Amino acid sequence: MPHSHSSAPRGSRPGVRLARGASPWLLPTVATAAVSLAKARRSGRWATVAVPATALAAGMLWFFRDPEREIAEGRVISPADGVVQSIMPWKDGRTRVAIFMSPLNVHVNRAPLAGTITSVEHIPGGYVPAFNKESENNERVVWHFDTEIGDVEMIQIAGAVARRIVPYVPRGCKVEQGDRIGLIRFGSRVDVYLPQGVEPAVEVGQTTTAGVTRLDRD
Repeated sequence: MPHSHSSAPRGSRPGVRLARGASPWLLPTVATAAVSLAKARRSGRWATVAVPATALAAGMLWFFRDPEREIAEGRVISPADGVVQSIMPWKDGRTRVAIFMSPLNVHVNRAPLAGTITSVEHIPGGYVPAFNKESENNERVVWHFDTEIGDVEMIQIAGAVARRIVPYVPRGCKVEQGDRIGLIRFGSRVDVYLPQGVEPAVEVGQTTTAGVTRLDRD
């Protein structure tokens, strides 16, 4: 039976937590930094390890941040933090909005609409940079949402560094707009296909914020 997956309530107090799925990368770097810092107190030679290890751990903590968001109103909202890379009309009447995520962006993705997840399909592939046209053949996860405006497709695409996409919710799950649905580790791309008749409200080069930036126009 389908079940629901909730995020923080709208209007909740802002905060930051760490993304689910970060542990395999985060724990080893934090542990290495902690050990090297402890040993550096007794031996100056360990300082050469402690400094870069601590910097790496701090970078990982920043990368895997997962801030709370005040979810915006609108039919379709951005599932990703990043920059609109392209807006392309599709042969079937849909419009693809591609959002490029750099390693500096929050990499937790959110549901662009409320609805039921009808498909979560992992497709193996390459790892060319996500801003490259050939990235369409990269490893990716294809999502389909049954929503008030029909079927909406979203694709998480791994980049040159991102070697792992971590879905949070399974097929059959009901989600609210803005719910956290997955993580892409490091630089990557997210595509949203606006249904026929839905006009994009964003432009190429525009910065987007997951759960906040509206993608469609009234």
